[in-house]
Amino acid sequence: MTDRVLELLRAHPDLAALAAFPFGFDVSRAYHVEEVRLASGAALEPIAGDDTGGTYFLCGGTAVLHASSAGDAVLIADSVGEALQILVRLPERCGHGPAELDARRAALLSALGLPDRPLAELVAMGESAARRTEPDHVLLHSRDLRAYRLDESCRRPLYDVVLGPGREALERMRSGDRGAWEEATADPVLRAGVLRAAQYDRRYQDLPLLRFLLEHENSARTEWFEERRLAAVLVASYGRQADVPLLRSATTGQVTDRAGAVEWARAEEAKRYGRDVAAESEFTWIELAHRQGRVEHARVALIRMLDDTGPFADRLRELSGALERIGDHAQAARAQFGLLSLQDTAWDRASAAYVLARLERRKGDLAAAGRALVRARAAVGADGTTRLDAGPDDPVRQWHRRGLGRLITEQHLELTLAAVEAGDTELARTTMAHSRRLLDTIGKESAKALSGLSTRAKWAVAGLRRRDAPGPVP
Repeated sequence: MTDRVLELLRAHPDLAALAAFPFGFDVSRAYHVEEVRLASGAALEPIAGDDTGGTYFLCGGTAVLHASSAGDAVLIADSVGEALQILVRLPERCGHGPAELDARRAALLSALGLPDRPLAELVAMGESAARRTEPDHVLLHSRDLRAYRLDESCRRPLYDVVLGPGREALERMRSGDRGAWEEATADPVLRAGVLRAAQYDRRYQDLPLLRFLLEHENSARTEWFEERRLAAVLVASYGRQADVPLLRSATTGQVTDRAGAVEWARAEEAKRYGRDVAAESEFTWIELAHRQGRVEHARVALIRMLDDTGPFADRLRELSGALERIGDHAQAARAQFGLLSLQDTAWDRASAAYVLARLERRKGDLAAAGRALVRARAAVGADGTTRLDAGPDDPVRQWHRRGLGRLITEQHLELTLAAVEAGDTELARTTMAHSRRLLDTIGKESAKALSGLSTRAKWAVAGLRRRDAPGPVP
C-alpha cells in the first residue's frame, strides 16, 4: 500500500525540505543505524530520519513507528499524514519565532492536504497510537533479537488483556444470561478466563456458577488440570457439605469433608491461587493468551521477559520451552543458547545442546544446528575423545544406553534431512557420517525406534551422490 502523503514528500523536494526543517521528518535519510525487524514479522520500511539520529518506519504499509538512537521505539500514528500533523504541532521542534513557525506549519499542511486539527485531539491520537505499540509493532534488533524499549505507561498488562473475555462472561453469568452459561459450557478457554476472573473478583453469591464450572471441568478432564484445581479451590472455600462429593472427585480424594475442604482451599490459596492478580506468574497469562489465539501478545511478553532475564537457568529453560510452544524458534534458541552456557555437567551440556540444535534447525539456521550438535557430541565423548572428568558412576558414561543417546542421534538424522532439502551437500554428508556412528553406538532399542528416520536420511544422502555423479560419456 502506498501512503499518499509520503509519495508527495518524495515527489516534491520543496515539501520534503520543509518537513525536514524545521519539523524533523527528513525523507532523504530513510535508513536506520542498525538492522531491525518487527517481532510480528510484518513489513517494515524506513521512511525518514529525525535530527537526533532516530528513524521513522512504515509498518505494514500504514502505521508509523519512531525508533530513537537510544533504543526506544513507539508507534506514533496510524498514517504518515497523522504523524506529520502531530510533529508539526510540537512547538519545541525548532527555534524559529512563533509567526515564522506558524507560516511554515500552515504551508506544509496545506500543500499536503492535511487538516489543522486542535492540539488536544492530536495529543490524544498520539497517546492512543503509543498504547497500541504492543503487540504488533515491537521493534527487534535483527542481530541479537532484543526488543527496543517501550515506556511502561504505554504498555497494558497482559493479565488485563487476557482476562477481558472472562470478566465480561462472568458478569453476564452473574446477571443470569443463559447464553453466557452455554458459552462457558462449550468453550474450555472461556471457562479458564471466567475462573481466573472469579479468582480475583470474589462474590459470595458466585457459588452456583463456580459449582457449575467445576462440574464441567471435572467431567471434561482436559489436559488443563490447572483450571479444575482452581475451580475446586473456589468451591471448597465456601465449605459446603453438599459439595464434598464433587470436590472429592475433582481433587482425587484430597478433600473428604467440609472442614477439610476449607483447610485445603486456604492452603492452595497460600501456595498458588491468591487474590492479587499482579502477583500471579506471567507465564499464567502467557499460556492463556496463547490458548486464546493471542500469539503476538504471548510472544512480546516472552521477549520482554527474556530481555530482562540474567544468568538464571530455570527461567531460561522455561522461556525457551514457552517460546518454542508458540513457534518462535529464533527467540527460543536465544534463550536455549544462554541456558547451555550455564550448564556445568557433561550430561546437562549435552541435553541443552541437542535442544539448541533442534531449535536452530527449526528456525532455519542449519549451520548453527550443526555447531550445537558438535557441542552435544563433545559433552558425552561421542566425537572420539575420552572424557577424563567422568567417574565410573557418572551417568554420562552410559549416555548411549539412555534416552539422551536416542535424542542426540535423532537430531543428527533430522539435520541430515534438512541439509539435503536445503542443498547443503557438505553438511548433509558430514552429519550423516556422525549419524551412522551414533546408530552403531546407541542401544539396540533406540536404534530400532529411529530406523524409519535413519532410512529416510540414508536414502536422501544417497540421492545426493546420484545427483552429483558425472553423466554418461556420449
